Amino acid sequence: MSFFNLKKRNTGSYSSPFTGVGTHFFPLGILPDHSGFVLHETGYLSHNNWWNFVKVLSPFWRFYYNFRKGHKVVSRDFDVELTPGHIMLIPDQQLFDSFGIKPVPHFWMAFSPARRIDIRQKIPIMLKPDRCELDIIRKIAGLYNSSAECSDRKRVFNLSIALLNIVLSRPEIKWQNHDSPRMEKASRFIEDNYSSAISIHDTARKAGMSHPAFIKAFKRYQGVTPVRFLMQTKIRQAADMLTNTDFTIEEIAERTGFPNRAYLSRVFSKITGKAPAQFRKTHAPDNIPTANG
Repeated sequence: MSFFNLKKRNTGSYSSPFTGVGTHFFPLGILPDHSGFVLHETGYLSHNNWWNFVKVLSPFWRFYYNFRKGHKVVSRDFDVELTPGHIMLIPDQQLFDSFGIKPVPHFWMAFSPARRIDIRQKIPIMLKPDRCELDIIRKIAGLYNSSAECSDRKRVFNLSIALLNIVLSRPEIKWQNHDSPRMEKASRFIEDNYSSAISIHDTARKAGMSHPAFIKAFKRYQGVTPVRFLMQTKIRQAADMLTNTDFTIEEIAERTGFPNRAYLSRVFSKITGKAPAQFRKTHAPDNIPTANG
């Protein structure tokens, strides 16, 4: 990809997961599923010769790996070069600048985990990649051509999920410990029954708690109220159907427990910033080249 075209297309993901040059998956506002995270975007540029973005304060995590030296990230607290010897993870809400004009092979992912990072964790998180992780990164990179176009979107997604599962389970990463079996059980109950008429009062009783105490404990555990959690779960499933099926929006509304298309559209737009039809047009792989989403 030419320097001019890359600079024009690469928007840098200041407030959106989507750079303009990667493979797009779920938008912001979508809740993590049983895997514990949401994959927003994966991308690979064999000659990334434009990586200059200042004052980036992203609402999602970044995963970076460069096959050669030539790029770096800088903030008030760190100045770190991207090298083949390390995977770099930058959590959300971290202010940083990225610099690089050398044409180096550059791999990245944008994602949102369900857990919060421990305040004692050193940022950025630098991990020496093992053979398995490098093999997956190479496999993903092999699915992109010189124009950053992806040949197999579903395989990129599955490999990216596998890579995140491996990397985020590494002991070097310190997470906040908010384990709660009752809240975990309640969360899974909502996720497993999102298309039904779930009563939050009934869910509280299943957790063995009063309604007010349950709402307070659930919000502390998940960061959102049970009702918001339910809506985000419904929208996550709707986004998946919009991207990967040919169901009509009316059918998707029915399958996700919304009373009608209009209600689905209103909630979907509020959470993701896009109407369902617009989201499908932008992200469905059959509608646009995968290099742009």
